[in-house]
Amino acid sequence: MDGLEVQEALKAKGVTLPVIIMTGHGDVSLAVRAMKAGAIDFIEKPFEKAVLLAAIEQGTSRLEHSSANSRETNQAAVKLQLLTSREREVLDGLAKGLPNKSIAYDLGISPRTVEIHRANLMSKLGVKSLSEALRIAFAAEER
Repeated sequence: MDGLEVQEALKAKGVTLPVIIMTGHGDVSLAVRAMKAGAIDFIEKPFEKAVLLAAIEQGTSRLEHSSANSRETNQAAVKLQLLTSREREVLDGLAKGLPNKSIAYDLGISPRTVEIHRANLMSKLGVKSLSEALRIAFAAEER
């Protein structure tokens, strides 16, 4: 297997580790294929140690960022599990940008009931603003 085949095999198995392609006979089309497939760098031999170290540092940084995003996504999903199905429906309506009256109409409930569900879901999520609640909803969708 060459480097691109290894990269494709890893991707097919769901391995999301950063990939650095090193080659002794690279060309632009090969570099483009590697980068489109998710490689973080494409290094042609011979190369200086500093180039490789910079690519490894970039990969490490990407792993840390990915890990933080994954934790945030999982935490958001756990928080949303605290909501009742009706509170979740209200949050989904809010995430679509709908006003309380439209959400109430869509769900067949009164606007006042929507306000109560909205207050309850914000309390359960531990947020003080709609934007914080929406951030949690959108983060959980990334899962």
